[in-house]
Amino acid sequence: MQAAHWNGQRLAFDPTYPTPRANEETALVRVSLAGICSTDLQIFQGYMGFTGVPGHEFVGEVVEGPTALLGQRVVGEINFACGQCPACAKGLGRHCPTRRVMGILQADGTFAEYVAVPAVNLHPVPAQVADEVAVFTEPLAAAFEILEQVHLQPTDDVVVFGDGKLGLLCAQVLHLTGARVHLVGRHDRKLALLRPHGIRTILLPDNPPQQADLVVEATGSAEGLQRAMETVRPRGTLVLKSTVAAEHHLSLAPLVIHEVTVIGSRCGRFSPALQALSHDRISVTPLIEHVYALTAAGDAVAHASRRGALKVLLCP
Repeated sequence: MQAAHWNGQRLAFDPTYPTPRANEETALVRVSLAGICSTDLQIFQGYMGFTGVPGHEFVGEVVEGPTALLGQRVVGEINFACGQCPACAKGLGRHCPTRRVMGILQADGTFAEYVAVPAVNLHPVPAQVADEVAVFTEPLAAAFEILEQVHLQPTDDVVVFGDGKLGLLCAQVLHLTGARVHLVGRHDRKLALLRPHGIRTILLPDNPPQQADLVVEATGSAEGLQRAMETVRPRGTLVLKSTVAAEHHLSLAPLVIHEVTVIGSRCGRFSPALQALSHDRISVTPLIEHVYALTAAGDAVAHASRRGALKVLLCP
């Protein structure tokens, strides 16, 4: 099959990469669209030491594997858990200590014609949800995970730092609660995408509001984390959504002094995301900037790496 392979130094197109195999527990999915996200870009900077086929955002069709799934259009959760450990028994397969992670840790991903995914990880896509919308399910699920971890009130003040793809999704999800949401970023054209939805926007270097009840850091930068720490009110909540290859060198003393609750927030359940997409509660297609053929994966990654770029997709 055709695939884009990362060897730890270079992303190269391979027209003869081995096709993964299906079995009774694993489905072979023909990838229709794959998204490039910030985590993929961090992998190309050394994050997780991954080598193989990158990519974990996708929509596709099951072509081999369990009979009940054949022909279905699906999206898939990225953590391949053992299903037997104490974490899995508690429904926390996302934290299984021996898990593999699609396109991130010991499992090939979606920058390919085909990807092998455990059947239990797959979710059928409602007929009314187009591929261009369904491909956002995984990052949108990550945004909805915040609501699983934090209980918001309509009276709460919320600040989201980062106008990248994830920040734009997080702001929309948090806005659904009725809370007063501010999105802080450096690119007016991206901030403008959310203004019609009633979301307040702040273009840096303008100062964000102080003393926010909830602050979400989605910039992937040490500077963004510093701003986020300065913005959360005493006994407020700071949610960290960024995964980066570089190390942060910041004093954590202010978090102690102000008794701030810090929450790491990663993957989320797909059901809320698919439901929101099927009812048009979240706007995602305006975030798509360009679609590249898989043969041009290197150009696609270069585009996605540009400062201010929106969502770039691959079409095998």
